[in-house]
Amino acid sequence: MKRLPIKITPSPTRTLVRPFVPGNIAQIQHILERIFSTPPEDQERVMKGVYERLDLPNDSIQTIFLRHFELIQGHLPESRVFSEEEKIFIGACFTQQYALESTALFNPSIVPHPVQDKAGVTKFILSLRAIGEGHISSITFMEGEIDKELNIKLIENSPVIYESQRKEHLYDKELFMRKAGELGILFGAEQMVFEPLGDPFTFEQLEEVLNQIKGSKPFKSSINMRRLVTGIRMLALSNFTLTFTTDTISERAIYPASPSQSNGLEDARFVKFTEDDGSSIYYATFTAYDGKIIMPELLETHDFIEFKVSTLNGKAAKNKGMALFPRKVNGKYMMLGRQDNESLYLMSSDNPYFWYESQPLVKPTFDWEMIQIGNCGSPVEIDEGWLVITHGVGPVRTYSIGALLLDKDDPSKIIGRLKEPLLTPSKQERFGYVPNVFYSCGAMAIGRTLVLPYAIGDVVTTFTLVDIDRLIKRMIE
Repeated sequence: MKRLPIKITPSPTRTLVRPFVPGNIAQIQHILERIFSTPPEDQERVMKGVYERLDLPNDSIQTIFLRHFELIQGHLPESRVFSEEEKIFIGACFTQQYALESTALFNPSIVPHPVQDKAGVTKFILSLRAIGEGHISSITFMEGEIDKELNIKLIENSPVIYESQRKEHLYDKELFMRKAGELGILFGAEQMVFEPLGDPFTFEQLEEVLNQIKGSKPFKSSINMRRLVTGIRMLALSNFTLTFTTDTISERAIYPASPSQSNGLEDARFVKFTEDDGSSIYYATFTAYDGKIIMPELLETHDFIEFKVSTLNGKAAKNKGMALFPRKVNGKYMMLGRQDNESLYLMSSDNPYFWYESQPLVKPTFDWEMIQIGNCGSPVEIDEGWLVITHGVGPVRTYSIGALLLDKDDPSKIIGRLKEPLLTPSKQERFGYVPNVFYSCGAMAIGRTLVLPYAIGDVVTTFTLVDIDRLIKRMIE
């Protein structure tokens, strides 16, 4: 094992430019009144200062301001015509910068870049959990390269992160009905809700049907009506598509964008998944948190530009730390997870959005995993089987990193396991945002070397290179 000197730390200078729209309508009106009373020459002076302060090309920031202007158009007098300069000034007043990673940057996951265009070099994408103001978690990205000698080079991050845009999402009727049925939010109104809808359908079409149902008052109980409409709308808002217009991956971040994610997106475990036909897609399981309830959700992307976000359903889709295998095994999707807060479970399914079957795989055994055991990302396929990097929690909630080897044809069989941790915090490494923690959300293999990014104390991310041959030997001795 070779620990590298790379240190990735949080930066308060990396900011997300996003809308600022007060929830109080009266405050919005008061702000607009002050804007309207500001002379053009003063608006020009203020904007000159804004452009000097922001580390962005003027045309890029103007595009953002114009987009934010559109968000409050409903509060503007319909009879008034605004010049582009006025729209930009109004948009700037309803804009804020948010330091996504000012507090912590940790729990990395690494996958091969979808574009491999340099001979002798493996390009990769590193995802990280970033925490900023209000303890809100987001997913940020970095790019890097690994050469033939396994030297790792990280591409310098952009100082500015652009918010994604919601793209029109098309809902699969059968899939949506199944999810709504599992959540118990239909109250016998399946036909009323779904018969008028096409396949697929849009959010606007669904809203139109829900408004018609409210107008017809089909329920005796207004409570059931409210639960139906609220539940269906929440489900729709939690399944959506995001897209980015930026060219640089480090300028993109997945920021909370649905009610289930309002307090953050935690610990994305990315994996490059190979379909039966040989094509690839990137999946990432993550935990959505609204301040009270944790919900497992799924990201899908082919290019790290457009992301489909979906809820996961089924009795086995619960708790934290779900991680997909990089391909189907025996015709089924497979996933690791922790069903009981203690042990690692193996799950299987015919559909990546629904998980019902699970079985215990491994329970805490050694002193360094006395409290619980979990995965550190998706299994890595090697010649000998499925290599699973694990985390174990021991006394004083010390998180160490270990490893398992599962049979390639029957992943329920453990054919190797480390008795001692691969990595554990030293006395000098015990401090951080969360003390005594070593943690990762995903590694990848290059030949017979495992490239393992991991975080120390939830505040510093680094890399280690693991000799797979020596690791396997240690596991099966």
